[in-house]
Amino acid sequence: MAESCDLFSLGVIDPNTVVKVVKEVTAEEKTRQQLMVARPSLDEIVNLHDFEAVAKCILPPKAWAYYSSASDDEITIRENRAAYQRIWFRPRVLRDVTVVDWSTTILGQRSSLPVYISATALGKLGHPDGELNLTRAAGKHGVIQMIPTLASCAFDEIVDAAVPGQVQFLQLYVNRDREITRKYVQHAEKRGVKGLFITVDAPQLGRREKDMRMKFVDESGVAKVQENQSGVKKDEGVARAISSFIDPSLSWKDIPWFKSITNMPIVLKGVATPEDALMAYDYGLAGIVLSNHGGRQLDTARSGIENLIEVVAALKTRGPWPNPKFEVFVDGGVRRGSDVLKAIALGASAVGVGRAFMYSFCAYGQDGVEKAFQIFRDELEMNMRLLGARTIGDLTPDMVDANALHSHVGLTPADNLYNTTYQPLTLAQFKNKL
Repeated sequence: MAESCDLFSLGVIDPNTVVKVVKEVTAEEKTRQQLMVARPSLDEIVNLHDFEAVAKCILPPKAWAYYSSASDDEITIRENRAAYQRIWFRPRVLRDVTVVDWSTTILGQRSSLPVYISATALGKLGHPDGELNLTRAAGKHGVIQMIPTLASCAFDEIVDAAVPGQVQFLQLYVNRDREITRKYVQHAEKRGVKGLFITVDAPQLGRREKDMRMKFVDESGVAKVQENQSGVKKDEGVARAISSFIDPSLSWKDIPWFKSITNMPIVLKGVATPEDALMAYDYGLAGIVLSNHGGRQLDTARSGIENLIEVVAALKTRGPWPNPKFEVFVDGGVRRGSDVLKAIALGASAVGVGRAFMYSFCAYGQDGVEKAFQIFRDELEMNMRLLGARTIGDLTPDMVDANALHSHVGLTPADNLYNTTYQPLTLAQFKNKL
């Protein structure tokens, strides 16, 4: 090693000839640093909304715009949250709930929570360690992490950070060059990844106007898989910059090919209708995620939790339910343990959480993610006791009233915490105010 280092030796350096580069700290960055110091302590964080509120204050504007943005008028992202407020509990009483157990299995893999970490892109926009915060926390607490294709950290770096026996899934955006996709999928399987989640709701990324208004994107807004690629568009926001390789021709005819290149269970992420759910079942896939991409794709698409009822009813026509060979997951809008229980009672196997975990590490690093896990545990324990459910298997449809779920107008209790952190869209601004 010493010899190779000598090859790059510069000899004796005269300190007087070295040009010092001074990085100027902007007023905006100074304010951000002051806010970091003034953050509430982790002990003061009592719910997942708190993480989002802190992240909103301390993140650089470009990062907040990318993470928080949704498509068009941002109706679906708000509906994702509101939908859970239209489901009411029907608790059972006089059941021995001294001990409650919220652990479960997801695609045959043990999980300490009925929640997995859903894929979110570009973690280093919000924290220097990026997705590794999630990996380390998940390994410590037995939670399953879904590795995003568009991570800031390299795939192998994320897998290397896992502890022995830690379960990880892979979220896949399909590349126009299928050979690249094949190599990526097979490499993931060799590295021990236990499930392949193919994103199917993004033949083109949605118009996320908060992000688009940020315009030029530097290298922090480019995914690791795009390093050294030419033609990356960087003048229309982060979402446009990271999406140029995604294949819009992906269709059902490609499913047999995916099944031929891997033995991992395959799940379609982004299904929204009973018709497509039945097709996924008939193609012999392992499951689906009812998702609208966190409200970032087709605006005014219904929430995953609303679609769950119709999808489960359709799948019951294929045989007994729950079906051990086909699992249904839901993501979007989950901020409470009670949301998780509602989804499971209505037929979900588990629930994906993306932004909430991302905001937790943006605000507090790995410690924030671990605190988020603890909040879920505390809320699940309390709500399961109050609901009369000793295990996840005890959650049944008769424990919830979802009659109002399909009503998109009328009185829904306001979610004040969510509304406090939600940043409304803005219109184009004049360069100089008169």
